[in-house]
Amino acid sequence: MGRSSRDKWDRIYADADWPVPARVVRENEHLLPSRGRALEVACGLGANALLLARRGLAVTAWDLSPVAVERLRRRAESEGLPLRAEVRDVTATPWPPEAWDVIVVSRFLDRSVCAAMRKALKPGGLLLYQTFVRDPVTPAGPSNPAYRLAENELLRLFSGLIVRAYREEGHCGDRCRGWRDEAYLVAQKPM
Repeated sequence: MGRSSRDKWDRIYADADWPVPARVVRENEHLLPSRGRALEVACGLGANALLLARRGLAVTAWDLSPVAVERLRRRAESEGLPLRAEVRDVTATPWPPEAWDVIVVSRFLDRSVCAAMRKALKPGGLLLYQTFVRDPVTPAGPSNPAYRLAENELLRLFSGLIVRAYREEGHCGDRCRGWRDEAYLVAQKPM
């Protein structure tokens, strides 16, 4: 990612309000281990990382934006949480293999790192992934289709993992109800 991308995200995160954790994490929190190492990828202000740390996991959070990382560091420090936030371009730096018990990704998509992400999970580790779909019901999300999932694409990107939860409603049924515009996957690496 280039300097202009970093500058864009720095501007966004400089004054942004603290977000809530992603739906995939909130709805599947009961599947998380009680201890271990967790990673939030492209964390932004780290709502998911903070939730994981509050549950007692040793958390690492990566983002391209130094502004977001510094705000997250200060927040975690003020709460005394076991969280290490790092400026990192996840597409340019190698991923350590079998390093994490939990990996969380929310509203970020770079298909080139999916294989490395899968390998970075420890055996038995959980992946919680949520992002926008290519055929949304509303205009929410990025305008560039490269940053949106094709139908059932998360299942293909992480084949080989055991699916524990999956949600993608698409245009099925009453489109005024339910959860639209995004898909999520909770999957576990085989032991």
